[in-house]
Amino acid sequence: MDVAMMRLALAQAQLAYDMEEVPVGAVIHRQGQVIAQAHNRREIDSDPTAHAEILALKQAAAELGSWRLDGCEIVVTLEPCPMCAGALVNARIPRLVYGARDPKMGCVDSLHQLCTDMRFNHRLIVKADVLAEDCGQILKDFFRARRAR
Repeated sequence: MDVAMMRLALAQAQLAYDMEEVPVGAVIHRQGQVIAQAHNRREIDSDPTAHAEILALKQAAAELGSWRLDGCEIVVTLEPCPMCAGALVNARIPRLVYGARDPKMGCVDSLHQLCTDMRFNHRLIVKADVLAEDCGQILKDFFRARRAR
């Protein structure tokens, strides 16, 4: 299930790539039923909060009619940043699956461990490195092409 959902998230990342956005994609599902899919839209929307995770959380909350996303899982191609990791905790998502690690901004495992911090009233189960090579490669390709311009 994790690999299948990550492939959907990678398809979202490709949409972002094609729109010249940083290629990050996210999928939220409940027991395999996709509830939300999104990709980065910061440039298009001129919105610093338009990360794939935030957009997917908003879609899922609207779909379910609740900010509490109990029973849902999020699958994202890149380790969430501090804003997104905090939003996942606040949305009460029980489980996060991510692909590539982010040594510069990742706040799930790399720089901080916001999703599993015992001081918070909610913590997530985290599974890292699902299709990590594929998730990292699309980012490398994107930034290589950007530098070549």
